[in-house]
Amino acid sequence: MGCLMNILWLLLGGIFTAIEYLIASLLMMLTIIGIPFGIQTLKLAGLALWPFGKEVRSGARSGGCLYILMNILWIFLGGIWICLSHLVFGAILCITIIGIPFGLQHFKLAALALTPFGKDIVES
Repeated sequence: MGCLMNILWLLLGGIFTAIEYLIASLLMMLTIIGIPFGIQTLKLAGLALWPFGKEVRSGARSGGCLYILMNILWIFLGGIWICLSHLVFGAILCITIIGIPFGLQHFKLAALALTPFGKDIVES
């Protein structure tokens, strides 16, 4: 069932958001300072491609000052735009009954798009 949901997810906005994450990652990796941002957004691109069957948990040091600083920088560098695209897809998909699980997944990813640092992606 999870595989079918993931395939439908790709058609209902998953591929678009994964491309957004990939472009943001490549742009971040152009500088040495942006490499940690690029690595985290690559992880998010993988999650945006295949989200069902995965869980996001806060890491052990998620409240550290470095993670907080990186999250604040990320919001201004690209997180807000990716978050907005998740919110738009989520709102559109929640209009239909069939699209509600996919819309809720977009809303979860919107919260993650704003503050991705200090989070770990694990199989559920």
